[in-house]
Amino acid sequence: MKKISVLLAEDHVVVRQGLRSLLSAEPDIEVVGEADNGRQAIKMAADLRPDVVVMDIAMPMLNGLEATCQIIGDGIPTKVLILSSYADDEYVHRLTEAGASGYLVKQEAASELIKAVREIAKGNAYFSPAILNRLLGLYRESYDKGRLPGRRSELLTSRELEVLQMVAEGHVNKQIAATLNLSIKTIEKHRQQLMDKLNIHEIAGLTRYAIAHGVVESTGRIRGVLEILESPASGAPRM
Repeated sequence: MKKISVLLAEDHVVVRQGLRSLLSAEPDIEVVGEADNGRQAIKMAADLRPDVVVMDIAMPMLNGLEATCQIIGDGIPTKVLILSSYADDEYVHRLTEAGASGYLVKQEAASELIKAVREIAKGNAYFSPAILNRLLGLYRESYDKGRLPGRRSELLTSRELEVLQMVAEGHVNKQIAATLNLSIKTIEKHRQQLMDKLNIHEIAGLTRYAIAHGVVESTGRIRGVLEILESPASGAPRM
C-alpha cells in the first residue's frame, strides 16, 4: 500500500518534531521533508511533490498563507492542510479561497491531525470543529444579509501581505525589494496601498496588526523592535 507522503512546514523545531512523531507512528503515513519557513516550503513542495503539506501560518520569510497561495497557484499537485494557533475568519476564508483543503487549530491537532491528513489525501476537505462552526455561522449570516462573505477586494493582496510581513519583521524598503526582486518604487507603492486599506500609517501599528492576524509571530526580537518603536523617546517616523 502506498503511504501518504507529508511535508511539514513549521518553524518551531519542538512542534515540528512532535508532528513528525505523531504522523510517523501511523503505518500509512510517511513524513518526507521538513521546512522551517514559507519560501523553503514552496521549494520543497515543488521538489518532493508530497500528497499533503501541513502548513503553519506564522512562519519567517514568508507566512503560510502566502506560501499556500503560491503552492496552489504554481499548480503543484499537493493538498495543503493549515495548522495554526489562529482562527481569524478573514484568513480562514482567504485560505479556502486560495485552495487550502483544510484548517486545524493547534489546540486540536493531537486528536484531529491524522484523520485530517487521511481525509485530505483522499481529496476531501477537513476543518476542525471550531473552524467549521465559525465558517457555517459566517455563511449563514451572510446568506441572511443577501451577500457573500469576505470579498477579495476587502482583503490585502498576496503581494501586500508579503510586504506587510517583511515590514513587521523589521526590513526596510531596499531589503524587501531585493528579497522580492522588485524595484524600491514598487515596494513603496505596495506599502502605501496596504497602509491605506488598513488605515494604519506607523510601522508599530502595522506590526501589531501583523501579530494580531497571524502574519508574524510575536517573537522576542519582534517584541523588542515594537517596544523601541512605541517608546516616546524613539522618534520613530510615520511612513
